[in-house]
Amino acid sequence: MIPADLPSTPTASQVELLHRISGIVSSPLSLDEMLGDVVGLTAQVTGCDACLVYLLDKDENEIVLMASQVPHAAALGKLRLKIGEGVTGWVVEHKAVVALSSNASADHRFKRFSDLVEDTYEAFLSVPLISGGNVIGVINVHHRQPHEHTAEETALLSFMGEQMGNAVARATLEQENARLQGELDTRKLVERAKGILQRNHNMTEEEAYLRLRGESRRMRRPMKELAEAIILSEELSRQRPA
Repeated sequence: MIPADLPSTPTASQVELLHRISGIVSSPLSLDEMLGDVVGLTAQVTGCDACLVYLLDKDENEIVLMASQVPHAAALGKLRLKIGEGVTGWVVEHKAVVALSSNASADHRFKRFSDLVEDTYEAFLSVPLISGGNVIGVINVHHRQPHEHTAEETALLSFMGEQMGNAVARATLEQENARLQGELDTRKLVERAKGILQRNHNMTEEEAYLRLRGESRRMRRPMKELAEAIILSEELSRQRPA
């Protein structure tokens, strides 16, 4: 579907962009790759100087910076806003677009972060990422100089937010499932390793766990790695001739 504010006969570049969105939505990209494509497409659509993507952390009721066109390694995954805080939080709360063509920081909703050079730029466009009718994040576009956001530009970016929101939500869910599966696998390995320590060294379950945890801290290695090493050693010892 073509956004209502776009011309009834899309240009070749608009058709190409819509095809790219469709290709990304149907692709098995990781969350980081998906967000990278959101940033790249946004830059193509708007010709912006910077793009930031925030995702909703439902557990904390906060918006978290997850991707950016300008490198922000120290801020990614750490810079947070409450729902309703700043322009970004306002967009989430009201599920609405905000377009500021100049002197964006003068807007009463604006919140400045010293870590973000983008907050010194003149123009600011913020649109929600939508999945299942709910806001799951925000795409922020910045221009260094004053910039009038055309109806077509705003409509196309809003369309991207609606179409790519589902893909981002899917990638987020898959990443969370992978994390949970990893935690489950680690617990299983630790339980096996504890059993080996209990059996071989006449330890209680608590003593075996404390041994694993202490060695993990001393060697600065994850408990999963130590558990795997204990299990492998046990298996090798069983294979040796008596």
